[in-house]
Amino acid sequence: MDATITARATAALQNLFIGDALAMPVHWFYRVGDIDRAFPNGIKTFEAPPEYHPSSIMSLHSTSGGGRKSSGNQGQSDVVGDVILKGKAQYWDQSHVHYHQGMRAGDNTLNAYCALTLTEVMNEAGGHYDRDGFLQAYIALLTAEQPAHPDTYAESYHRGFFANLAKGLPPDQCAAVTHDTPSIGGLVTIAPLAIGERLRGTPLADTRQLCREHLALTHPDTFLAEVCDAYVDLIDGLLFRDSDAAVQDLLLDATRSLPRRDLARLVAGNKPDREVVGRVLSPACYISDAWPAVLYIAAKYQHDQMKALQANIEVGGDNVHRGSVLGVLLGLIHGEAAGGLFGQLTEQAAISQAIERLVDSR
Repeated sequence: MDATITARATAALQNLFIGDALAMPVHWFYRVGDIDRAFPNGIKTFEAPPEYHPSSIMSLHSTSGGGRKSSGNQGQSDVVGDVILKGKAQYWDQSHVHYHQGMRAGDNTLNAYCALTLTEVMNEAGGHYDRDGFLQAYIALLTAEQPAHPDTYAESYHRGFFANLAKGLPPDQCAAVTHDTPSIGGLVTIAPLAIGERLRGTPLADTRQLCREHLALTHPDTFLAEVCDAYVDLIDGLLFRDSDAAVQDLLLDATRSLPRRDLARLVAGNKPDREVVGRVLSPACYISDAWPAVLYIAAKYQHDQMKALQANIEVGGDNVHRGSVLGVLLGLIHGEAAGGLFGQLTEQAAISQAIERLVDSR
């Protein structure tokens, strides 16, 4: 295999975890001034989360399923604490608790652990996707008696999935639909699948379909599936490109909810990033804005990975999941991980081993 392609694939997957861990301390900070107060010198390396989270609404989220607490889910059995996140339920009833409380600098959040789990499952299947293997490993990851990940928070889709599983639904039918099903977090596990399959010669159309099917296990949404198609095509284009001159066009052509000309205008406009992602585009998780926000930052800062990742952090909102997806694109563009940070991840050894096996397609 061409060494350049191997380097791009490796860097993309390493950056997935870097982008996640870098943004983790200020994940879901929606007032950007709070980011500046918590980290007045900016975030230039991995940091632990502060104890106080000024925008946290974890206490309003349902512990029995997806979405927020409501009269409709009162009296239902708890998923948080009883089925998943064992030993963490007490943090969900306190105001201003950080979503990732107790995590260390360089730790990865739950969705990144899901991406690692998928990578490991694919490695056991010769680098190919194994739906049932993933579901089994995903359930084991989240329901372990001794925590298999360091996170305190589980997105709505995790809680909905395990609420349905507890009701006796088959794992491949446990996907729940809530207001935030079409979210950027659904794309975090896509890169290992797309890269692993394409390195082994699986046709792009078949890879795209596998990614759609995988996405539907947890995020059944038509528009999100269309964005997933665009993400897979973009991964493929960046991975196998012949010239760096193609990068800008590949990024600008990938948008699905913002016309290409409008995205190009935002990139060229040189407006403050917090004005673009904050006023023009929402910093929230919803894919209609989160996807073009990723493309905007990638296109604007394509020549400087750390500036791109820091810009993503500083606009706030769902910067962790945007950071994972953005990191993949930057790794594909540069062919090396960002900022020399990969070795500082707390689970670097396990992540590195999994990535090395996946990109070795012999």
